[in-house]
Amino acid sequence: MSLPTLLTQHIARRPQRIALLQHVAEQGSITRAAKAAGISYKAAWDAIDELNNLASRPLVERSTGGRGGGGAHLSAEGERVLRLYQRLQSLQTQMLEAAEQSSDLDLLGRLMLRTSARNQLQGQVSGLRREGRHDRVSLALGDGLEIDALITHDSTARLDLTLGTTVVALLKAGWVQVLGASDTPEVGSNVLKATVEQVLADAQGPSEVRLALGNGQTLCAFAAADWLKDQRVVEGDEVRVQFPPSYVLLGVPA
Repeated sequence: MSLPTLLTQHIARRPQRIALLQHVAEQGSITRAAKAAGISYKAAWDAIDELNNLASRPLVERSTGGRGGGGAHLSAEGERVLRLYQRLQSLQTQMLEAAEQSSDLDLLGRLMLRTSARNQLQGQVSGLRREGRHDRVSLALGDGLEIDALITHDSTARLDLTLGTTVVALLKAGWVQVLGASDTPEVGSNVLKATVEQVLADAQGPSEVRLALGNGQTLCAFAAADWLKDQRVVEGDEVRVQFPPSYVLLGVPA
């Protein structure tokens, strides 16, 4: 029986949690396994609970009482997953040796990311500054284009963001507003110039507007068909779009 998809993805993205299984197998105790992994007892059990939830059967079994005061050991399924992880490590080494350049691995990582957000823009952190309870993170998208994201201090720390960090900015199409020629952008919003590549009418709702940015990246937005007609927006037009920094979600490789 094959491993569930979510668990397989978790192995690929969070290898340090799978490695915890090795410590459990060696130590026979969650307390000792956590110490060997350099994490807290709670963090160890949180990780194991998550793995157990993703697996078809529990990977770690805990016993209580007895001469040693109880312990933990891998189930048969846990031993099988650990063997799989060890094989994946071997394959990873082969993949690193086969990659022609480091950017190949970065590209594969980005292609494996799937989200519900229509817009995914890769950039690098070019600025970090505190604004009250939040951090304003500036992202350089290339060719002089830059946008800001507004996230909490905890998010900045959790993502380990520093200047130069490569991130993916996620933005729902409904959060991107196409501006008319006479519209004044909202203060503090991200404003980008774009070329209308395609307008896809929808009889059931707003039209989908596909936009090309100057750096080769694209955006998708929604706009009312009547508004587009009034503004005479057609393919090939130069327009402006805006979206608040607080709507920009950031992601980094796990």
